[in-house]
Amino acid sequence: MAKLEIKSKTQQPAEAWAAKAVIKSVRLVQFVLTCWKLNLAGAMEFRMSFLMTAGMMMVNNAVWILFWGLYFQRFQVVNGWSLHDVMMMWAVSAGGFGLSAVFFGNAYRLATLVAGGQLDVYLSQPKPVLLHLLISRMSVSAIGDILFALVLYALFGDLTVAGLLLFGLALLIAMLIFLFFVVLVQSLAFFIGNAEGLGQQLFNAILAFSTYPTGIFKGWGRLILFTVIPAGYVSYLPIGLLREVDTGFLLQALGMTVLVTACGLWFFHYGLKRYSSGNMTGLRM
Repeated sequence: MAKLEIKSKTQQPAEAWAAKAVIKSVRLVQFVLTCWKLNLAGAMEFRMSFLMTAGMMMVNNAVWILFWGLYFQRFQVVNGWSLHDVMMMWAVSAGGFGLSAVFFGNAYRLATLVAGGQLDVYLSQPKPVLLHLLISRMSVSAIGDILFALVLYALFGDLTVAGLLLFGLALLIAMLIFLFFVVLVQSLAFFIGNAEGLGQQLFNAILAFSTYPTGIFKGWGRLILFTVIPAGYVSYLPIGLLREVDTGFLLQALGMTVLVTACGLWFFHYGLKRYSSGNMTGLRM
């Protein structure tokens, strides 16, 4: 009997801790969903501007699709890549970037916020600093990228359940690589001050290279795309995951996604220790 009582007493703290962890997680999810809801409501306040901004982004992407369409009318295959593969590459790249910018839009302004000492409001709230910062803004134009990706997939993609699941996985990998690569390079502002220009250039590099077939790159260029600027793991997804599941490539892509995510999280929090307050007063929910 004594042993049972001791066991029950030791179980109670563990159960209480588990219950508190669940409640905390639920509240955090509610907080994130509320932020996204408010961001969307703010974007929809000026509906004409919203529609024009998202629409122009779709038109901008469509111009590149027109270019590739004309190219493949003359050359049917480019180093093993067909028109279908390029369309899926654009769907994954545009969709991955769009998801990161819509749901975590402040990642692309991180260097500006750090250099301007504007993190105070996030530091003063009882929420995870990086998560709170990232979800506090939505890029309206990026909604056009998501819609563009969905249209491309509807036209060229595999509409089976398996195909949709693979496409969803490809979007998740692309989103995380874009998001935490940007967090990583934008966090340079903690160390070198004004890093907006450098961060934007590095982001433009990964975005641009993720929309070109990896087959056209050789030697050092290909090595850089799969290491320093991991755009190759985004652009090769239509071949190594959507056309045929290449287990080796998939494991490498997942490994790189975890690595970039971990490096982005660590580098931001390491740099946060060097942050100097801007003495700004603000209020957020």
